[in-house]
Parts: sequence; structure tokens; C-alpha cells
Amino acid sequence: MNIKTLVLFLILLAVGLFAAINWNSFMTPTNLWLLVTSVNAPLGIVMLGVTAFLTAVFLVFIAYLQASMLTETRRFEKELHAQRKLAEEAETSRITELHTFLKTELAKMEQRSAAVESTLQMRVDQLERDLRAFIEQTGNTLSAYIGELEDRLEKN
Repeated sequence: MNIKTLVLFLILLAVGLFAAINWNSFMTPTNLWLLVTSVNAPLGIVMLGVTAFLTAVFLVFIAYLQASMLTETRRFEKELHAQRKLAEEAETSRITELHTFLKTELAKMEQRSAAVESTLQMRVDQLERDLRAFIEQTGNTLSAYIGELEDRLEKN
């Protein structure tokens, strides 16, 4: 039991104890004015009846509030579950999109890398051919110079 319920229960118990102790006074008939007519009835019993009626009305009101709060809580829980599921699906979708994007980009990078590699290989091959040609020309030129020097040395 929470503290509010305990306090209300103690108040109702005090009213019941008060009525039991003063039962003779509660049962004494009195002339009561009801705005339109007057009635001869015991004031204590009338007041206990009003208290019991108000207690019953408040209990029904509390039960209604509890039921409406439970209904609203369930509705919010369902809505929260739906939103959570939607967020999870969106996250899964984003992850899938990211995975697809990364695969595509990696494939493009591999293609670019292969293209750059083939271009670079072609350039290296061209440079190698040019270098070989240059070395051959240099060798030929050197041979020509050496041959010319030999010719000069033989003439002298």
C-alpha cells in the first residue's frame, strides 16, 4: 500500500470509529430543512450516508482514472513499439544502403586502380623502350667515337 491509500484508509476508519462511539447522538432525530420542505430525520445518519455516497463516488472516479491511465499507457506503449520498430527498420535500411554504397565505391576504386595501374604499366613499358633505345643510341655513338679514335690512332 502506498502512503496516500493508507492515509485515506485511516481517515475512513476514524470516521467509522467516531460514528460508532457517538451512535446515540447520530440516531437522535432532528428537523432538517431541504430548501423546499423540512424532514424529521437523524442528522448523523444523513451525514454518514452523504459521506458514504461521496466515498463511493470518489472510488468510482479513481477506478475510472486508473482505467483511463492504463488504456493511455497501453496506447503509448503500442505507439512507442511501432516507432521503435520503424526506427530499427530505418536503421537497417540505412546500414544496407551504406553497405551497397561502400561496395559500389570499392568497385569503382578497384576499376580506377586497375586503370591507373595499366596506364602506369604502359608508361613504364614506354620508358623502358625509350631507355633501351637511348642506351642503344649511346652505345652506338660511343662505338662510333671509339672507332673514330682508333682510326686516328692508326693513322698516326
